[in-house]
Amino acid sequence: MRSFKDLIKEVHKKGICQQCGGCVSFCNSIEHHVIGFADPFQPPQYLHQDQCLKCGLCYLICPQTHQLEEELNEEYNFTNFEEMPMGFSYNIHSCQATDPDFLRHGTDGGVLNSVLNYLLEKGEIDGAIVAKSVAPFVRESFIARNKEDLLEASGLTLDVSPQLDEIQKFHTYTRSLPKLKQFQFKKLAVVGTPCQLYTIRCMQNLGISPSENITLCLGLFCYENFLFDRDKIQEFEQEFELKFEEIEKLNIKEDMILSIKSKESGSRDVHIPFKRLDPYMRPACRACEDFTNIYADISFGGLGSEEKYTTVISRSEKGRSIILKAENTGIINCKSLSYADKKKIKALIAQYSRSKVDRKKKFFDSL
Repeated sequence: MRSFKDLIKEVHKKGICQQCGGCVSFCNSIEHHVIGFADPFQPPQYLHQDQCLKCGLCYLICPQTHQLEEELNEEYNFTNFEEMPMGFSYNIHSCQATDPDFLRHGTDGGVLNSVLNYLLEKGEIDGAIVAKSVAPFVRESFIARNKEDLLEASGLTLDVSPQLDEIQKFHTYTRSLPKLKQFQFKKLAVVGTPCQLYTIRCMQNLGISPSENITLCLGLFCYENFLFDRDKIQEFEQEFELKFEEIEKLNIKEDMILSIKSKESGSRDVHIPFKRLDPYMRPACRACEDFTNIYADISFGGLGSEEKYTTVISRSEKGRSIILKAENTGIINCKSLSYADKKKIKALIAQYSRSKVDRKKKFFDSL
């Protein structure tokens, strides 16, 4: 049976740990703190190795071991990225939130948080694990319970945020049915990157707690993430002639867009091509090939849509139903897209998806 020791050898030492937090959050000995993040810039490590059960769960669900990929691909109607560069989809939309608060504070069209707010108000979920910006490129995960929480979390940041850490809070409550019945959050939505949602889908496939608490997976388009230490911040500021504290907002379209506001120069947008961001990318992101979050119920991103609109891909029956309800009730406004419009959006997304696939191949060829 493979264990965390094998993950260290096969994943961590190769520099391809994506720090999604899955192995930490779903550890069968979580109450003994067997593994954890001792350093935020490094992969998880043993904290109490003598308490490890060597059950192999962490190895099974790691996004870099691909142990359950065949089962997941069958369940989510996926063959391969060559044939399906953006994964399976029922439909693709270009949408915008109708609530001015979400539209003003959100990334792109504010659709994702607007949909979450609709689900919270209708009681279809009773909490959502999201990421809250605390500084440029820095975020922390927390549970949104209402509109105010969602507005606080609005906006895009691009560091790694181990959303799965929050799921630790539900682990002991899902060990027995009586405790689960008394627990406040029984229907959770999770917003995450491809590596985070992959781990959750693995847990759901295995039927292991606390994945039954998660009723909806909302995925973000993800080309790469970043981690900045002091030296990298200084290098970034010098290269792009800006200051971190002046960054008000991040957005991703065909490039990275930083909205800058300073006393000296006022407001301006800085466009940075992805190629120029390579020195700041987390090395493990080179080992990932999923751009559009193929295992999500719904995927969201800015690529392919015009300013203040979100590209939305419905992938599951549940996801398709949610987008339809949100549109019919006026929560979001979806543009009328012709066949040619959708073809153009899909072609652009496919271009970025294939670029990520090619990058992964080159990375592993170089190891």
